[in-house]
Amino acid sequence: MTEQTSGTDLGGPAGHGHGHDMLVSDADREQVVERVREAVADGRLPLDELDGRLDRIYAARTRGELLAAGSGLPVPGTGDARVVDHAPTSRFALGLFGGFRRDGGWVVPPRFTAWSMWGGGRLDLTEARFAAPETVIRAVALWGGIGIVVPDGIDVEVRGFGLFGVFGGREARGLGGTAGASAPRVVVKGLALFGAVVTKPRRK
Repeated sequence: MTEQTSGTDLGGPAGHGHGHDMLVSDADREQVVERVREAVADGRLPLDELDGRLDRIYAARTRGELLAAGSGLPVPGTGDARVVDHAPTSRFALGLFGGFRRDGGWVVPPRFTAWSMWGGGRLDLTEARFAAPETVIRAVALWGGIGIVVPDGIDVEVRGFGLFGVFGGREARGLGGTAGASAPRVVVKGLALFGAVVTKPRRK
């Protein structure tokens, strides 16, 4: 799903005309500038695109030009702000006699695979964005452990099997209870053999 500006709202005050040839105000421009800055800060927009975006925003005279300059950025308050049209940060993680960690504003692909063998790993989705509305995470722990941290606002389903190990965990129950209908969906498919795959909510 591609994030885009609304055809009838710039995220600003109501009362402006909605035609694309309507002239825009300085306040309209500043609202889009703020969205660009937030997108750079959380990793949705590369830093090297910042100057070009700002030049287009400040050069925009009509609503249509301003909408084009802010294309691809989420409108504040939209429910699908976590789903972005960006290339995934990584598709695979391996902890072999060591560990791995994915956190911060990384972009999760539709299919992500994590292996932990005599090691450990952590996938933190608290600040993550998703390349698709539904994501499948395959987590395999062989004599190792994988922890998956899921924040509020994401629908989660946990499936898997543990043999002489731990899979799921009590904290995994009801993780999607606060998610809305448009929330990203994450399906965790795990296998724990003499190890652990645990999905848990973010600590407050």
